[in-house]
Amino acid sequence: MFEDKKVLTGVKPTGTPHLGNYLGAIKPAIAMGKNAKEHYMFIADYHAINAEKNPEILSEKLKEIACVYLAGGLDPNKSVFYRQSDIPEIPEITTILYAYTPKGFMNKAHAYKAAVDKNRAAGKPDDDGINMGLYTYPTLMAADILAYDTDIVPVGKDQIQHVEIARDIAGIINAHYNKQLLVLPDYAVDEHVAVVPGIDGRKMSKSYGNVIPLFEDDKAIKKAIFSIKTDSRPMEEPKDPEEILVYQIYKSIATPEQLQEMGDGLRQGKLGYGHIKNMLLDAVINEIKDAREKYNYYMAHFDEVEGMLENGAAKARPVAQATLKRLKDAVFGR
Repeated sequence: MFEDKKVLTGVKPTGTPHLGNYLGAIKPAIAMGKNAKEHYMFIADYHAINAEKNPEILSEKLKEIACVYLAGGLDPNKSVFYRQSDIPEIPEITTILYAYTPKGFMNKAHAYKAAVDKNRAAGKPDDDGINMGLYTYPTLMAADILAYDTDIVPVGKDQIQHVEIARDIAGIINAHYNKQLLVLPDYAVDEHVAVVPGIDGRKMSKSYGNVIPLFEDDKAIKKAIFSIKTDSRPMEEPKDPEEILVYQIYKSIATPEQLQEMGDGLRQGKLGYGHIKNMLLDAVINEIKDAREKYNYYMAHFDEVEGMLENGAAKARPVAQATLKRLKDAVFGR
């Protein structure tokens, strides 16, 4: 699907990823980078400052997310891996895009509408606590996408709108100048990406506090897994695996043979909840053991990661510079 396409993926540094992030976003992004004709992978630190103003926390989150992707197998020789804030052309492109972006696009953006709805539910003014960074978030994202002549942006369903806005802005500019100054991007939604349940049955999320940690020690992982909700039925009672939360989580990580073994054991009353939690524990540790070792290495040798990010920015900047020049030449009649 991506073999002849230029693909772009961005990730906000929002804290240490958990197992759900790893299986549902990180691994698919890395696999995509290996398959695409060109893959741009950036850390969206400009986006992050809308919510996080503490530079020490932001720096640590950026460090963690960079190391997580590298530990997961991202190849900086294959993917252009860079920090958004290392590309000064992005804010310039964003400024130009503002002049062609209808305000209504921002009014209907999901993040802004969700913030307004939250304020109304709390009896606060609509725009209480909402900064311009959050309000204009889709335009900055459009600049991230359009700067690199992106063909495809892989997204979750909740992010489709951002790609559509980027496409609409590019269309407005191209139509105004009667030439293709900007590539019209498409989105791709992988319907098969794992949505991993958390230990309470809801979607695994840091905001719910229901995560299985990714790179903590075995003891922390075991504590989380053995906290997964179960009922009081005895082992001997046959159970439908699809009703068992441990099995639901196991589906996202186990091989077909392992899944069959757990399913048969539950249906036949041969496996208890302690057994299947240990099976999940073994699968998680086996899945992340090599990546955890690499993560700890990169965290301890972040100067190497900095070098990778700088090299990535050096590759990305000429493409963004060419886009900016096309826009300036058209806008200012140069």
